[in-house]
Amino acid sequence: MKGKELVHRLLQMVITLFGVSLLTFSLMFLSPGDPVEMLLEVADTIVSEETIAETRAQLGLDKPFHVQYLRWLSGVLQGDMGMSYSAKMPVADRLWQSLPGTMALAASATVTMLLISVPGGILAAVYRNRPLDYLIRGISFLGVSMPSFWVGLILLYVLGLKLRLFPIAGGEVSFDRMVLPTLTLAIAMAAKYTRQVRTAVLEELGQDYITGARTRGFPMYKILWRHVLPNACLPLITLLGLQIGWLLGGVVGVGTVVFALSIGPLVQFFLPYFQKWWMPKA
Repeated sequence: MKGKELVHRLLQMVITLFGVSLLTFSLMFLSPGDPVEMLLEVADTIVSEETIAETRAQLGLDKPFHVQYLRWLSGVLQGDMGMSYSAKMPVADRLWQSLPGTMALAASATVTMLLISVPGGILAAVYRNRPLDYLIRGISFLGVSMPSFWVGLILLYVLGLKLRLFPIAGGEVSFDRMVLPTLTLAIAMAAKYTRQVRTAVLEELGQDYITGARTRGFPMYKILWRHVLPNACLPLITLLGLQIGWLLGGVVGVGTVVFALSIGPLVQFFLPYFQKWWMPKA
């Protein structure tokens, strides 16, 4: 039975990956812009239509959708992810270049999230329906409600522009440049994970063996450390895996879009609004 279930799960995974790849390829195919023009673009040089048509034929971009997709899928299955027309280099090489920074940012955000959410969730569960619980739940609700890019812009304005504690422009991965992206990702993750930790701890605190331990006079910190946390770890680890899956996608959006090359135009666009709302009137 376990073997059949494993095969069933693997088939589901293959079908899901196929569907995601087809959907993603379709969106890229229908998106505006010509990848051939991006590939041939050099400064202000005007490329002739004949050159564009010839390059499109060489790359197979003049073929129907299903031919392009099957060609791409065949290459991916053989380890060839194709060329990045914007970066003008193989996609695999581009991924390997970005992997160290992505993993470093994901790891730092995960650790920061755990340092925030685990103590917060435990305190909210222990002090259930008390002011501290309401405060933690309110903060977590606020964190869930705010988009990550908005949190990133607020941190950029306060900690980067006003207090000048961290750099705001993109560049190589370093400790000071990773602080703001780490906090941005960790806040969104911690807001969700704190509520999950609280739910898991509350479920364990309601068990009969916890009631027995309390009646025998065991202090709460020993009950939490020896009994509650070990038993609550399994569902929390599963939920953590789901959070990490979201994180790897969020790193690209937050780390690249908000904190890298486009940060200059974004800050220039939003800065007048921040100044209008937050700066005191003269």
